[in-house]
Amino acid sequence: MQALFVNQLTTLDFSYLCPQRGLVGETWLVDVVLGGELDQQGMVFDFGHVKKQVKALLDSFSDHRLLVPLHAEVASITCNSPQNKEQLVVSFKTRQGMITCSAPAQAVLLVEAEAITPELLTPFLEEAIQQELPSNVTTVELRLYPEAIAGAYYHYSHGLKKHHGDCQRIAHGHRSQIRVFVDEQRDQALEAWWASQWRDIYIATKEDLQGSFTNDDVEHYRFSYTANQGYFEISLPCINCYLIDTDSTVELLARHIARCLAERKPGKTIRVVAFEGLNKGAIAMHSEPSASVDKKPSASVDRKP
Repeated sequence: MQALFVNQLTTLDFSYLCPQRGLVGETWLVDVVLGGELDQQGMVFDFGHVKKQVKALLDSFSDHRLLVPLHAEVASITCNSPQNKEQLVVSFKTRQGMITCSAPAQAVLLVEAEAITPELLTPFLEEAIQQELPSNVTTVELRLYPEAIAGAYYHYSHGLKKHHGDCQRIAHGHRSQIRVFVDEQRDQALEAWWASQWRDIYIATKEDLQGSFTNDDVEHYRFSYTANQGYFEISLPCINCYLIDTDSTVELLARHIARCLAERKPGKTIRVVAFEGLNKGAIAMHSEPSASVDKKPSASVDRKP
């Protein structure tokens, strides 16, 4: 048997449910090794097909989805109604409170595991991909791992209802680094501070907020919208939410961060490089006049203390 490999074939941007952390936005890189017998071309599998077919399978199975560990004791999965089996409702108890998400089935991946980790998700994806490949490919080995980030980063989840692709899904996310420059001098302390504000955060647009309620003495927000793929709704503890006036594209998030940090540094020019997962993102600049009163970004933060 011989094998071929492709390192960093793709990245998976998704969110998953965790009893301790709640709703977690994540980005993992994927390496792949395919083993088997050589075909009539003298190949295990054409590299062009690996980059197209295997990448497409990985994206279809787990990219821009909400991953739910079915064997977690706190998970509950139901259908919205007998007439609409394609709409899933997921309820999940976390240390902070209850998370409930209603979404089209294509936006959710139910994983036969106790938790969502690279080690537990890997065999699930390997088996699914193996079933779609030619018979001469006898083994599929994946390696899922996060980007090595030297500086500050945060995990965030969101949904972009106006997006025509899978970004419209209400609970998908990213693990993203951030770089902040004050008068073109990098400020790693500000980077770390902002990353701490957005640790395991759900970033939501205020117009999508449908109300709040209390469950087990914990205040929750409920968000919903209808997009091209269907109806989306999510409720989660207010402490895990950050409300903004705009949509949550990375361009608008970079602008928002720059404006908030400029309020802390009046008279200084702030440049923010905000990543969205791996090797992509947006840049924004902002400054506040010297006469501005030093404010804290909490004026724009709806996350509960």
